[in-house]
Amino acid sequence: MHNGFGIRYKKIVGASWCSSASFTVNSAAVPLEPSIEHKLREGLAQAAGASLLDLAIVIVNYNTRDLLRDCLASVYDSRGDFRFQVCVVDNCSSDGSAGMVRAEFPQAHVIESPVNGGFAYANNLGLRAFGFMDMGEEKKPEESTGANPSLENPPSAAELPRYILLLNPDTVLPPYALAEMLAFMDAHPEAGASGPRLVLADGSLDLACRRSFPTPEVAFYRLIGLSKLFPRSRRFGRYNLTYLDPDEVAEVDSVVGACMIIRREAIQQVGLLDETFWMYGEDLDWAYRMKRAGWKVFYNPEVTVLHYKEAASRDDRVIRPKTRYEFYRAMYVFYRKHYAATTPFWLGWLIVGGIILRGGMVMLKEVLKGGGKPLAREVVR
Repeated sequence: MHNGFGIRYKKIVGASWCSSASFTVNSAAVPLEPSIEHKLREGLAQAAGASLLDLAIVIVNYNTRDLLRDCLASVYDSRGDFRFQVCVVDNCSSDGSAGMVRAEFPQAHVIESPVNGGFAYANNLGLRAFGFMDMGEEKKPEESTGANPSLENPPSAAELPRYILLLNPDTVLPPYALAEMLAFMDAHPEAGASGPRLVLADGSLDLACRRSFPTPEVAFYRLIGLSKLFPRSRRFGRYNLTYLDPDEVAEVDSVVGACMIIRREAIQQVGLLDETFWMYGEDLDWAYRMKRAGWKVFYNPEVTVLHYKEAASRDDRVIRPKTRYEFYRAMYVFYRKHYAATTPFWLGWLIVGGIILRGGMVMLKEVLKGGGKPLAREVVR
């Protein structure tokens, strides 16, 4: 099929994807309906037979209907010679987002979750719908339980999309962004993942689009404010790599999950996102596992994407405080998972104490400011 701009995309399933009534916070326990599973596998096989699906796009949405509309419009206005498919995972929105997608973008597929299980949870729903599995999820036929047909009949590697793009609904793509991101990954076979330059509505660089891992040293400099005082320092400015030229391609530790393209083979090797992270940190953890497996991660400023940032939480009196809390909880989870075992006790105590102190101050500020008023950008994604 053609969308009028030269892009060939193959529609995989005629109807929107949906889910059964069985949900837990772990997306692995959320089965796709067998009939949908059959259509999905059939469609993927057709796509692979004609020409491999180049890109699968997963967009996680929570109450950002109007921004989601603009995001999808920019996706389907993309230009280039490649095949892609879009899956929107709606995290229990109350603003009619899912209905809007079905009415205005019938070529996109929708998964509606009756719970807001977080960013990693929802992205994993989309990844599993495209056929990806987590480490250890593959079952032998005789061990099949019938609980999740997507795991009992896993697709072959040839049926999986070559790349996955995690994309926030508060982003807007220029016409050639997808084609250029695919070309970059094709030109860098050593890259497990990459991300474009993200700019905020005021034109400034979204500092979260390129990151170092929050090692005990890097986290300490961040928590005591040295990264902000000395942003050009190669020692103190590592948290957001503020000493790097924003116009130059660079190998980095991580890019942000708001717009992150990942190679199929990297996902097959390291598994899906860690759902211990509710929001924030899951992209860092994913990149960390990819780097340990031998893949590289690149910041690619040759592509620029607009990011409105924090659109789902900025004015939500329930979600906004939780996102502040989850940012600092993610720092603690990442530290415990990757660094605690090798960090001296005294330094670990300082790091954990700093996370608690800084997080507590932010939460207190939230309480004092009251609901419904945007805060200063203490939290970055």
